[in-house]
Amino acid sequence: MQDSIQETNYMINSLANRKEDLCPGRAIDFKQEINTFYFYCHNDVTLQVQVLTDRIFRFRYAADGNFLPDFSYGIDPAFKPVVPPLQFEESPEFYRISTSLVTCIIQKNGLITQMLDEAGNIILEDEKGYHWEYDLNTGNNIVKMSKRVQSMEHYYGLGDKSCNMNLRGRRLQNWGSDTYGYSRNSDPLYKNIPFYIGLHTKMAYGIFFDNSFRTFFDFAHERSNLTSFWAQGEEMNYYFIYGPGLVEVSEQYAHLTGRPEMPPMWALGYQQCKWSYYPEKTFKAIGQGFRERQIPCDALYLDIDYMDGFRCFTWNKEHFPDPKRMISELAADGFKTVVIIDPGIKIDKNYEVYQQGIQNDYYCRRGDGPYMKGSVWPGLCHFPDYTRQDVREWWAGLFKELIATDGVRGVWNDMNEPAVFEHGTFPDDVRFDYDGHACSHRKAHNVYGMQMARATYMGVKKFCYPNRPLVITRSGYSGVQRFSSTWTGDNVASWDHLWMANIQCQRLSISGMSFVGSDIGGFIETPTGELYIRWLQLGIFHAFCRTHSSGDHGDQEPWSFGDEYTQLAKKFIELRYQLLPYIYTAFWQYVTRGTPLLRPLPFLDQDDTETYHRMAEFGLGDLLLICPITQPEVDGRWLYLPRGPWYYFWDDTQATGGKEVWAEASLDRIPLYVRAGAVIPFYPVMQYVGETPLTELTLHVYYLQGSLTSLLYEDKGDGYDYEKGVCNEKNFLVIGTEAGLIISQDIKGVYEQTYATYKIILHGLPFMMETIEIDGELLTLDPVAEPDSELELTENQLPAISLRRDFKVLNIQGIASNAVEPGEKAMVYIELGLPISFVLNKLRGSIVS
Repeated sequence: MQDSIQETNYMINSLANRKEDLCPGRAIDFKQEINTFYFYCHNDVTLQVQVLTDRIFRFRYAADGNFLPDFSYGIDPAFKPVVPPLQFEESPEFYRISTSLVTCIIQKNGLITQMLDEAGNIILEDEKGYHWEYDLNTGNNIVKMSKRVQSMEHYYGLGDKSCNMNLRGRRLQNWGSDTYGYSRNSDPLYKNIPFYIGLHTKMAYGIFFDNSFRTFFDFAHERSNLTSFWAQGEEMNYYFIYGPGLVEVSEQYAHLTGRPEMPPMWALGYQQCKWSYYPEKTFKAIGQGFRERQIPCDALYLDIDYMDGFRCFTWNKEHFPDPKRMISELAADGFKTVVIIDPGIKIDKNYEVYQQGIQNDYYCRRGDGPYMKGSVWPGLCHFPDYTRQDVREWWAGLFKELIATDGVRGVWNDMNEPAVFEHGTFPDDVRFDYDGHACSHRKAHNVYGMQMARATYMGVKKFCYPNRPLVITRSGYSGVQRFSSTWTGDNVASWDHLWMANIQCQRLSISGMSFVGSDIGGFIETPTGELYIRWLQLGIFHAFCRTHSSGDHGDQEPWSFGDEYTQLAKKFIELRYQLLPYIYTAFWQYVTRGTPLLRPLPFLDQDDTETYHRMAEFGLGDLLLICPITQPEVDGRWLYLPRGPWYYFWDDTQATGGKEVWAEASLDRIPLYVRAGAVIPFYPVMQYVGETPLTELTLHVYYLQGSLTSLLYEDKGDGYDYEKGVCNEKNFLVIGTEAGLIISQDIKGVYEQTYATYKIILHGLPFMMETIEIDGELLTLDPVAEPDSELELTENQLPAISLRRDFKVLNIQGIASNAVEPGEKAMVYIELGLPISFVLNKLRGSIVS
């Protein structure tokens, strides 16, 4: 008996001692299976290394030699490894695995790893490397990884964090939380994106720590020479992604975790929301307010008050007696209706959705068996287990009436961290199926919102087909971008939150989630007219462009701040619609290549170390640079331009990058620059996408002495014909010399656009036009003598040329401006037959050159 007691005490003491860190021993053997390597230590620790591409390595550790079933919500099922040629060698002290780009060295003592580029430079290296601690309370291993900080290393990414862009010096965590009115540096927030990017010696890499437990990241916070990440359970399982470019790292991560399908183009239009628009008369009046004022808008939102007692998938028939008719009438005026759906299902025996969940056992249960109960807007609720396939299919089917019958075009998921009023989220003992890998809330919490968005996407896509779906989610895990767009949550109408919106949307974009925006103007409290306009100026450059506000804080429609601000709001929303073909093209690059829509300044020129410390400036697509005004009562700001020549959008002032410049920006401007050589497509202003057939596409061409290629992607803007190749990819090559400009077009695709012609508007020509040829044919240069001439002047006195949409080469040649005196210039213009007004304006400098 005494021996038994001693043995029991020994076991308890042994477990208690395991609060100390445990580490791998010495590797004594290895095994290779094509692109997968196993390294075995004398103390049973096993390291699995998978080479997925020439630049992506996966590292997976088993403390006792037994790996868990290989399952992940984060990895895109469509991702297929491309196994590169490999070299492997063993030496007395280490193993070496090499591709053409990266070498991985694994020390036999402690399985310490080091990643090198092809020249032998250190990309990333372990400090202590893999280690773990046994958690006596949960039975899990707390798995840890520590890396050395390289000289001058910067860190980016990690989703929606509200701190400075560079994460160095910070400790952060992922545990999706309902953070109403969060502040700068609040942590955790809504999203759970365990992916970061390191940058040093002008070389970038990424780490995706694929673990859905609560995860932590220390970027040289505790120790200045150490970066570490750890989780409260599961395996140490991470992916190393080599760039060396920052954009390349984001692209590779997006390929690994997935990219969305193309959204309907209307989803990139302006959207209006409030908690809450009701009854029907009020909701329709909002739409009428847009159309009467000729302010473009594509979508109107209904928050929880459209429901019957906040019961999901119901209508309050007192407020909305005939939703199908109402939605149809709004659709006839160009509006798409989007509704909110939360996860909580009200406990009500007379509520059909609740009954279905009970009858089929679809709700989450506590550890001892009873259903999870929590209070949200309807009162006490049960919550579906979206980590079950049958539950996702049931949930998807519930959208049939809303989408197929009533005509709703989009669904917005809220409160899905998951949030409950009693204590923030579910208790740890709540059980989940986790698609056959049963677990507790500790493991499922961070994927709950993602799996709800997935189920919602399944339903909306099924019932809106052949149209494309729109889903918006507040919470999510890596890979949620495959199913949904997102926004930055319950922000505040303050200048500080405007600053945060800029940083958060950039950070989410490089973290795989480019379909992102913020509540323009702030959700909580009421903005001033100035703050609303400055926020709108930023919001029109985000993929998800929506004003949203809390109903108890006043009105926040674009016309709510007086006539002056109404006209400014109209101006910037119209600019958004003019830029839609450019934004749609950038989105296509995201869908096909994984390229982030929003690119922080270092992503535009990582060879310029001056960009590393900047965070206000960002690129949208390949050709635009934006820097919002985030302070009141200012008429401009200093900003840093990436190297190369640029044009100020508002007046064509030219500037050279690689330095700070001052941008004049009173309230009717936002600092906006266009890269020289760019071809920027413009739509005419419409009140909603597809209001009228497009008869001519405007192309703004910005002169460059040199060459640059611009891209334009086109399809129907909805439906799935683009997946069958019914789309166009157009490349415009601009080549400029001192006295000439050539624009060539290469078209791939079979999509027939409605427009027949381009209007090409020329910016910044430094020479006097002498001849213009389109595919070898001379163009008439006298718009006065020849009314049908393809040459004209815009309101801003810029030369504009109309030509067929299928042209191949536009060749403009002239006389260099510095080669002739002003009087001679006038004679040349007059001899060309150009109108006197053209000549005078040219000589006065009205046409900026």
